[in-house]
Amino acid sequence: MNVITRDPAGLARAEVILRAACGDRVRTSFALGPLTTFRIGGPAALFLEPESEADLRAAGQAVRETGIPFVVLGKGSNVLVSDEGFPGLVLRLGKGYRWAARDGSTITAGGSMPLPRVAGVALAHALGGIEFGVAIPATLGGAVRMNAGAHGHSLHEVVDRVEMFLLGAGESRTIPAAEAGFVYRNSALPADGVVVAAALSLAPADPSSIRAAMDEAREWRRRTQPLAERNCGSVFKNPAGDHAARMVESLGLKGTAVGGAQVSSKHANFIVARPGARAADVVALIRAVQGRVADRFGVRLEPEVHLVGNFDETPE
Repeated sequence: MNVITRDPAGLARAEVILRAACGDRVRTSFALGPLTTFRIGGPAALFLEPESEADLRAAGQAVRETGIPFVVLGKGSNVLVSDEGFPGLVLRLGKGYRWAARDGSTITAGGSMPLPRVAGVALAHALGGIEFGVAIPATLGGAVRMNAGAHGHSLHEVVDRVEMFLLGAGESRTIPAAEAGFVYRNSALPADGVVVAAALSLAPADPSSIRAAMDEAREWRRRTQPLAERNCGSVFKNPAGDHAARMVESLGLKGTAVGGAQVSSKHANFIVARPGARAADVVALIRAVQGRVADRFGVRLEPEVHLVGNFDETPE
């Protein structure tokens, strides 16, 4: 079940707690669609961009004392917000967490630092290993939590440690990479934790080789993905030994549409949002594709896109 109920009393109490610490930076009925690459979906009941640990402590207090649901957004590139929005607290790390520093061959950066910019910092210091990140439209925090990857590489290959703030405990914690539970497009990082920073262990490399690899990644993305259309990136995880795009394309599903959502004609593992598209259209199309693939291949494709809000009323 994906039912998330609205708690007016809890929301009101949470707002009081947050405003006492963060003032007018706390927003209500805040539009979430523009914060996602799909650019669709309803508002957040409460929204805050934490700029410091003090802000996160206030958020943790609000969540603990009221029990309201919460979610953390990064760049919103693998997120679909329901048409109703999210009836709780949405956090998106602010500029206070957009920084990077180098110590030898280690790059440490804040959770809201865009991953392509982290790759650029590494290039500036002639450090290789994160070139693939230049083509991933994510924040470092989001990329670490979902173990984002491209071109045969993933974040777990370079992450040394993860700095988190645990909303449930109201405290910071350093988690070594070996304890992060990284798997394909996921991790076992605490569900109530916000990735505030991560340290990447890289290696000295020739800047021209790094730049060439980054250029190749950018060109591949431009050539193969529907960058001019609203999308969330890859919709499905690749099943073991196969590729979701191959399976979907082999069934002739490119161009298939439900309402304003359409399987991309450029890449079969992308869904694009046409004018007037609703989140319900996207979910209905995801379910339709899952059903067709399951019928033909006996495999239930697992979505890579994260659903935020209530989708239980979306028809099959």
